Amino acid sequence: MSKKALFIIPPERFNEDELFKPKEALEQAGVTVTLASTKTGEIIGDYNGKATAELIFSDAILAEYDVVSVIGGSGTNDYLWNNADLQVLLKQTHEQKILLSGICAGSVAVAQTGLLSGRTAACYPVDVQKDQLQSHQAEYVAQHVVAHSDIITADGPDGAQAFGEALVQALQ
Repeated sequence: MSKKALFIIPPERFNEDELFKPKEALEQAGVTVTLASTKTGEIIGDYNGKATAELIFSDAILAEYDVVSVIGGSGTNDYLWNNADLQVLLKQTHEQKILLSGICAGSVAVAQTGLLSGRTAACYPVDVQKDQLQSHQAEYVAQHVVAHSDIITADGPDGAQAFGEALVQALQ
């Protein structure tokens, strides 16, 4: 599969399982995964895991990707929630009919675009995230993955493997 994925991570404190498990699932299926953030270079995760952001997400050329995914972690709330540049990018992703996805706090960033209004979605089962979904008219459901034809959301580390599998399936 010669497809490409853009994974957007916060500039610090991404969740390792939420990044590495779906990334591995996609790469095993032949999908090239590019990491992007608000800065380039090495980024340290919640548990001291390391990743390298190759580009600033607002510089991404969306037409080059088949899926855009917002990854969670404690830094996602601080840096990616209510991020105007990210909101624009995610809306453009959807307008260009590119698969949009988010896991854990990343699901909230997707919901903040309004694109999940009137739909079901998964996020980490904590009130702050569930409340964010609800305030953007999305219905929280306690599932690892909620896959619509155009947007996929997942709950967090426990659903990270299933999230990766859902992304692979959607790209086939």
